[in-house]
Amino acid sequence: MTSGERRLAERLEAKLDDDYRLWYDVPMGPRNTHPDFCVLHPRRGILVLEVKDWRLGTTILKADKQNWEILGDSGPKTVINPLEQARQYAHQVVKALERDAQLVQADGPHAGKLAFPWSYGVVLPNITRKQFEAAELQHAIEPHRVVCQDEILEGVDAEDLQSRLWDMFPFGMRGALSLPQIDRVRWIMFPEVRVQQGALFDDNDADANLPDIMRVMDLQQEQLARSLGDGHRVIHGVAGSGKTMILGYRAEYLAQASTASSKPILILCFNEPLGVKLHSVMQAKGLGDKVHVRHFHKWCRDQLVAYGQTLPDSRMQVSAMMDDMVHRVITAVDRQQIPSGQYQAVMIDEGHDFAPEWLKLVTQMVDPTTNSLLVLYDDAQSIYERARSKQFSFKSVGIQAMGRTTILKINYRNTKQILQTASLVAADLLTADDKDDDGIPMLKPISCGRDGEPPLIIRLPTLRDEAFAIADHLGQAHIEGHAWGDMAILCHDYFTMDLCATVLNQRKLPFNVRKRSGDFIPGANAIQIMTMKVSKGLEFPVVALPGVGHMPAAGEDEKEAARVFYVAATRATQRLMLGVGGDGGFGAQISAT
Repeated sequence: MTSGERRLAERLEAKLDDDYRLWYDVPMGPRNTHPDFCVLHPRRGILVLEVKDWRLGTTILKADKQNWEILGDSGPKTVINPLEQARQYAHQVVKALERDAQLVQADGPHAGKLAFPWSYGVVLPNITRKQFEAAELQHAIEPHRVVCQDEILEGVDAEDLQSRLWDMFPFGMRGALSLPQIDRVRWIMFPEVRVQQGALFDDNDADANLPDIMRVMDLQQEQLARSLGDGHRVIHGVAGSGKTMILGYRAEYLAQASTASSKPILILCFNEPLGVKLHSVMQAKGLGDKVHVRHFHKWCRDQLVAYGQTLPDSRMQVSAMMDDMVHRVITAVDRQQIPSGQYQAVMIDEGHDFAPEWLKLVTQMVDPTTNSLLVLYDDAQSIYERARSKQFSFKSVGIQAMGRTTILKINYRNTKQILQTASLVAADLLTADDKDDDGIPMLKPISCGRDGEPPLIIRLPTLRDEAFAIADHLGQAHIEGHAWGDMAILCHDYFTMDLCATVLNQRKLPFNVRKRSGDFIPGANAIQIMTMKVSKGLEFPVVALPGVGHMPAAGEDEKEAARVFYVAATRATQRLMLGVGGDGGFGAQISAT
């Protein structure tokens, strides 16, 4: 901020009431315009403000309604009138808002025009009102559209400052914006705060058919998404809190800000389907060259191949081969056979599934000149056994998290009914546990309050019966308007996957089975069948979980099975079906409530 912008921000924060919303230097609208300040009030409307730290005599040489001549660092230059600059910013935003039928007047002489007031103005923090009048600047800017130096002093009365702002409006407002209308305004003005269903993130403003139900981040998460600075950052977030979406926007921002000579950005995750999904998103945005998305073991293999290192023996068992591959990369980095600091920034999704030695390895891949590392974490979703001590800390693996962590507790993805069911089985798992800033807190999710239908409980004698019932319900969901690609069947084991695939084939429903790397195809219009574990990071409007009554399996740790169930159940954004037949297990817990 300039000193004048900082002074104005301090006054607005101190003098505006709690029902104001204020954004500073945030891209607005489809063209990502950057006004200095945007003020939104439910009973007033939208105000766009431009701040100019110019001074009479030393900066401003000449001014009229079109252009101002100012003295810049390299001599005199002509710039657009700051009021005209603010007006153009405001018009771009209003034009975008007027595409939403719920934000415009439905009839009358102003039909199609915004249903609430909007305006724009200029703040001159280094020019008093007396100086403004003496210099006859009122011939360049209408006096009521200006806030001057003496009107933003620390001792200014709050009502006087607010009156100055709202005197800029040509007319007042009857009634107030509803909370859903405010959410619609934020959805259109700031696409990066959208919480999507069925997509990681999407800022396509070309679609005028805006959804009836809009979900946007709460203000805390919006602030986080915008304000991630340099250095190491850790986000602890519950399932469905928007962690991956924040990561996606952060990667996009860094990629757009980078130059042709910049090193690439690396996004790492543990689950292959999530890596495939994120990769497809970055490719669709034209960022594939600047943002490399890999699941961890694929990245390790790429490193060994790129730097001429020997690969593990392919005859080894898969788990042993993966461990050996990681060990080879760690050794090669230690010996400087594989270089460190390869990436402008490194972002780790599903950090809870990374072993400490993996985190230590990946942290070394950050270019020390940028030192940009982002780790997303939710220990409640840690479903893979890792050799992690209870005393594990980020500091121990080189992640400088002290004072750089943010906690997100609000779940946006699931309806409260789905979240309640998922949390029921994992109740002990999700007990809140306070830790210090460098530890790993266990977070209990808070529902955003979105209502939906209760999960459908299917209690039948056999798994085969469950599979046929699930197929019938998915067919009905398709008739009701859900695309096949909106649906997933998440199974505890391959046997159940094969059974469900056989049943769908008999019912002649389109499906895709994901058993091996490369089997998952983002955007395919087919019911996805996969294991509960590999569904991590994904989401679907309609999800079926057959065989819940048979969990945990014989010899399986109950707590680990509860984690897997929790992850699978929280993939559903709208509908959840649970097959609870069997000897009891989690099915008995669910049925009991």
